Amino acid sequence: MENQYARTELLLGREAMDKLRNSRVAVFGVGGVGGYVVEALARCGVGELDLIDNDTVSLTNLNRQIIALHSTIGRLKTEVAAERVHDIDPSIKVNVHNCFFMPDTADLFDFGEYDYVVDAIDTVTGKIEMIMRSQKAGTPVISAMGAGNKLDPTGFKVADIYKTKGCPLAKVMRYELKKRGVKKLKVVYSEEPPIKPQGASEEPVIGRRAVPGSLSFVPSAAGLVIASAIVDDLIHNS
Repeated sequence: MENQYARTELLLGREAMDKLRNSRVAVFGVGGVGGYVVEALARCGVGELDLIDNDTVSLTNLNRQIIALHSTIGRLKTEVAAERVHDIDPSIKVNVHNCFFMPDTADLFDFGEYDYVVDAIDTVTGKIEMIMRSQKAGTPVISAMGAGNKLDPTGFKVADIYKTKGCPLAKVMRYELKKRGVKKLKVVYSEEPPIKPQGASEEPVIGRRAVPGSLSFVPSAAGLVIASAIVDDLIHNS
């Protein structure tokens, strides 16, 4: 009988495939980075995925998000991603959480249930809460640093947060995590200096976060690097 994971098993082996099939990974943020994490994990045969996001697909997502199509505009990203996962492999269990993860919604999640947690959200407050709860539960977590306003997909690497440099988001996270006594954190980041988006206003708008520029091949690269690190850890450390 033909096996859709036959090519993967040639590289990883049967024991590794069984580990992936028995693993549960939570992906917080199903956007430019997180969408590609979900895609890669599903195609590697991870048996259970939790998808956490409360956003809907918009027109401006079409340039970089794998779940964004004209046919999916206006739909919840989690539901579109879940359908895509089931179209890749109907046997994968998908748990959908239409929720914006922040400290006030963190109690909705039991981090001890997961074999791995992916932080692919944008807000520093939410990222810190997720990391603290994952580490308290003893669950491995990997955090995406800044992918906006960058052009080089080859620049992303896996490192400990305290060994990063050149990434503004990583700098903020290092400071905040050090204050909280966090000793280490696996992240994916790039040292490429962020560029200023063309046509950006010279004056910041109070109360509004600057919208970063982004391309199809940058957040996708970050997402695939994250997925690769997760698969390697699940195979060798579980």
